[in-house]
Amino acid sequence: MKRIIGKFERVTFPDFGIADVIAKIDTGAYSGALHATKIAEVKTRSGVELHFSPFDHPEIIVKTKEYQKGEVRSSNGHADERYYIDTTVRIYGKDYPVNITLSNRSSMRYPVLLGRKFLKQNEFLVDVSLDNRYGAN
Repeated sequence: MKRIIGKFERVTFPDFGIADVIAKIDTGAYSGALHATKIAEVKTRSGVELHFSPFDHPEIIVKTKEYQKGEVRSSNGHADERYYIDTTVRIYGKDYPVNITLSNRSSMRYPVLLGRKFLKQNEFLVDVSLDNRYGAN
């Protein structure tokens, strides 16, 4: 059964202990993006890890060996190399898997973008008339 969501949704990232983040639901974007800073590959005794601080929370440093690196192309054709991670996003109390890129989105209005890949994978339909559900415009 398809689930209907709006153009903006309040989401939680339980793996990071971060709740109530407004995500932009973007049917024009293929993948999604999560605002992160201090993104770096770090050599450790047991191999290379990816370290990052989600949502600019300096007290939270996520360390993972489970990541990929890939090219992301913007709508204007500009390509960036970004890190992809697998995590969980909670929408309306239900958890969904998401493969999402890490990007410094400090210049963007919303710290999270969820794209078509996530929407299709989890059978969401977007109702754009629900765009002001949480006071986001």
